[in-house]
Order: sequence, then C-alpha cells, then structure tokens
Amino acid sequence: MYRKAVRHLTKADPVLSDVIVRVGSCRLEIASELSLFESLARSIVYQQLSGKAAATIYGRVSSLCAHERVTAAELTRLSPIQLRSAGLSGQKLGYLKDLSSRTLAGEIPFDSLADLSDDDVIGHLTRVKGVGRWTAQMFLMFRLGRPDVLPELDLGVQKGIRKAYRLRKHPTPERVVKIGARWAPYRSVASWYMWRILELE
Repeated sequence: MYRKAVRHLTKADPVLSDVIVRVGSCRLEIASELSLFESLARSIVYQQLSGKAAATIYGRVSSLCAHERVTAAELTRLSPIQLRSAGLSGQKLGYLKDLSSRTLAGEIPFDSLADLSDDDVIGHLTRVKGVGRWTAQMFLMFRLGRPDVLPELDLGVQKGIRKAYRLRKHPTPERVVKIGARWAPYRSVASWYMWRILELE
C-alpha cells in the first residue's frame, strides 16, 4: 500500500532512508470503521489521556447512545449529568456539545469533507472548541487517509526528527517544516516513521 511512498522517501532523504531500513514496512492504518463525526468526537475524548483511560470513557459514552453509535443528535439528547457520569471532564463535555451543535447547524460539512483540501478541512474543524490544528491533522492522517500531512506541532514527530537527524536541540515547528519539505508528497508516511523510530533502541 505504501511502496510508492517508501520508494520516494528513500530516494529523497538518506537519513529517512536509514530510518525506514531500521523500522521496516509502513503500517500506518486508517480508522475507516468510524463515521467522520465519531472519529472527531473520539479524538476529543482521547486528548491528553492515556489510550486505555480514553477508550474506557469513550466506550461508556458510546453505550449511552442508541445502537452504541456516537452521533451529534445522540450527544445533544444526552444530559450533562449522563455524560459526566461516563467520565468526561466538564471541558470535554463542552467541546462535544459544541461539535454536536455546529454539526446539526450544518457548520461542519461532514458529507463533503473528503472532497475538500487539507487546509479547508483544517479550517472547518478548528472552528470547533477544543479542536486545534494538531487534532485536525490527526483527523486528516488517520481518518481521511491524506498522504501529505506534516504535524509540525506534534511532540513525537519533533522527538523523532531530533533522534534521526542527531540534532543537539529539540527542533522548532519551523525546523520540522523545513526538514519535512523534502518528504512531500508523502509527509504522513514520513511522520509515521518519525513516531516509530522512538520505539527503537
């Protein structure tokens, strides 16, 4: 699936080429089992939590919804007390309510997001409280499967670059963008390799 991207990245960047050899095949997976709304709602729940804790809370929220599917209508129907009992913080409850109300008002065009440019998708999603550039980029990469996303604010990508390129200092977002320029048009795949190199000794 990612052979063309790996070939390009291997030729474009000798440092990344070495990382690819050490890490192996790209296993970046797209979470297509969730609707676009569910994927964004899930990403809000998962913010700043361990995967296990977030999965537990999201599972509780899902169980409160009809057919265990998280939708804008269902989140609007549920009371704050019900959602807080699932483990949501007051802040995240506010974020999910804002996402739901904007979705029902037609402000977030989930039906046509897949047809929009990366920048336009980011522009729509970041109108929602609690959804910043990083969350929108994760949505582009892991739900829409966009191949050329470089999450320059991501701490893992920054750490991976520092390790791979043997930098003395932590790279700034601007430095990440500069280094990542040679990875286009497959910066999503390159970012995945930056995350994976951190798992190696």
